[in-house]
Parts: sequence; C-alpha cells; structure tokens
Amino acid sequence: MTKTQAAVTRQPGGAFSVETIEVEPPRFGEVRVRIVGVGLCHTDLIFRDQIAPFTLPGVLGHEGAGVIEAIGDGVEGLVIGDEVVIGFSSCGACPRCDEHLPSYCQNFIALNYAGLRLEDGSTAYASNGERITSHFFGQSSFSALTVTRARNVVKVDTSKVPLELLGPLGCGFLTGAGGVMNSLACQAGSSIVIFGGGPVGLAAVMAAKIQGCSTVILVEPISARREVGAELGATHVVDPTAVRDLSAALRDIVPTGLDFAFDTSGIVSVIEAGLSALGSHGAIGLVGVPSRPDAAINVNITALMTPGHRIIGIIEGDSDPQRLIPELIAHHAAGRFPFDRLVKTFPLNRINEAVASQARGECIKAVLIPEGGEM
Repeated sequence: MTKTQAAVTRQPGGAFSVETIEVEPPRFGEVRVRIVGVGLCHTDLIFRDQIAPFTLPGVLGHEGAGVIEAIGDGVEGLVIGDEVVIGFSSCGACPRCDEHLPSYCQNFIALNYAGLRLEDGSTAYASNGERITSHFFGQSSFSALTVTRARNVVKVDTSKVPLELLGPLGCGFLTGAGGVMNSLACQAGSSIVIFGGGPVGLAAVMAAKIQGCSTVILVEPISARREVGAELGATHVVDPTAVRDLSAALRDIVPTGLDFAFDTSGIVSVIEAGLSALGSHGAIGLVGVPSRPDAAINVNITALMTPGHRIIGIIEGDSDPQRLIPELIAHHAAGRFPFDRLVKTFPLNRINEAVASQARGECIKAVLIPEGGEM
C-alpha cells in the first residue's frame, strides 16, 4: 500500500476531510494514475450530500487528469508516463457500448456509483485499516493517486494546454459539448437556448458556435457569466430574474420557436419554459440534476405530439470519451473551445474553499491540484 493525500467524505453534507490514505497497487486490467488536476463537479456534491447514495467514508472526484505511474497485468496500449484524462466507467461489452454509447452502458450505475470493484467488492483505498470507498465513476480522483480501469483512461496531447486543466473534459465539458454536438446534433443555422451558464452550459455555448448555430441564447442569472457566454458565442443573453415570462422572452427573440433547448439547471419551471418555447419538431435535452429526486415536469400530451416536440434525457453528452475528448482538445488548439478560460485552480487541501467559491458564483469551474503523489 502506498500513502497519499485525498479529500475524504465522511458525513452527508459535511466538509471534505483532507487526510492521508493508503492506495493499493493496480490489479488486473487497472492502472494507477498520479493526479495532477481534478475538476470539482456538481455531481460530486450530489453524492456527498447523499441525494444519490454513495457509501461513506469514501473518496469522490470524477474529472481526473494525470500521469500513469503503475500498470497492472493484462493492460495493453498504455505505458508508464502516459498523460491521460480519466473518463467514466463502462463495460465495453454490452449493446450500448458496441454502439459507441458507453454512457448508456447496461452496467453504468453499478460501475460508476457502487464505489467498489464489482468483481470482488473490494476498494482501492484504506485508512489505518478502515475501508474507504473508491472507484467513484471508476476513479475517485479527489486523491493524489487513483486506481482506475485501463478502459477508463484516454491518452491526450498536452502540447497546447496544461494537463492539469484537462480533467473536466472527462465529464462537465464533455457533457455540455456532447449534448449539443451528439445528443441534439444541432445543425448549422439552427437556434438553441441554453439554460445555465455554469461549466456545462458554457461548454454547450462553445459547442453551439462550433456547430454553426445562428441563434444561441444563454439564460443565466449571474451577470458575469452572461458576459462570458456572450464572449464565447452566445448571440443573446437573458437574465431570468428580469423577465416575467421566460418562454415569452424567448419567443420575442425567435418568434417561430426554437429548434433546440438544453437545460443544465434541473429546475422544473425552467424546463417547462423551454418546452413551451420550442418550435415545430423542436427538441429539449436535459442534463441538469434536480434538487429533489421526485421532481417532475408537467407535459400536455397533445401540445407535445402536435408539433412533434422531443424530450431527451442525456448522460455524459452521449459521448465516447475516446473520440470526443481528443476532438475537444483539437478544437481548443484551434481556438474554438477555450475551456481553460472557465477554470480557476485551487490546491486539493483547499477543496472546501473551492466548493464555497463555486457556490457563490465566484468561479465557473474549480480544478483541484494535489500537492504530490506518493508520501
């Protein structure tokens, strides 16, 4: 066992505890990665707060980037020293994985949320004999060292962007960009409204510009984020707190109705406004996680059927990380996807400060930098 620093979740909704833990060597089919940067995602807080279950104590984190430092048996195509982004986990053998839709893997929930190795129920982390849950999204990367399945890692080109900033391409930025490019497949000249100017929403704005959308509306209450959205490609910005009827405000911009809507907020009233602002055969994609697990939208069936509206649930932007992550890095190198503008870094041991800063809207995307690997 190797000792390292990690942010451990011990109490639902409590502060992260930065501790020294022990990390196992990689087993068959696994690699151990020295994390140089890991994104802080809203999903981590959902599981920390036990809105979705995750056995505690445990290590969260699922937007890791780093360097492979150890390789288990049976791993091919990777060597020590490879620079990688760690994506979500998928089995690679079910029908959805065969269709290059690993985020809809038939084993997705167990592989990403169980917090253990499915083969034997073991974890990769411990603390003075105490079991620490690992393998969150296959990685648990709020740790200077993490053990993950080799299938989860994507080798990356860091010639144009620092490796420590690339972790959010494994989830948040992947979800926003993939939602527009893959799930909705927005066509050039189409119109789209994006609800929420956080990292996922602003990645969607950049992707809409890449797709050639002619009208890109960002709905976001924080003025600084509206300004960033306009700089990144939004043709219109709307402060939802300044309008009485959000759907009518959107119809004022596109009177015939929008081709697409993309919700990152998870707020029922916002989603319903997006639905009512759609034009003929319009589609709304949902990626925002609601604050209540029983949240539901009201849909008039006739009003849905007659214009052919579509409601699409989206996980990880319908993306194959092995394909989309290198594509987004290439877009970044060409100046089309400047995601690094959204990032503010914090040392891993200041994770609670990063959570508070992100909650206050002071930064768009926090990336945590561990001090080192082995201790």
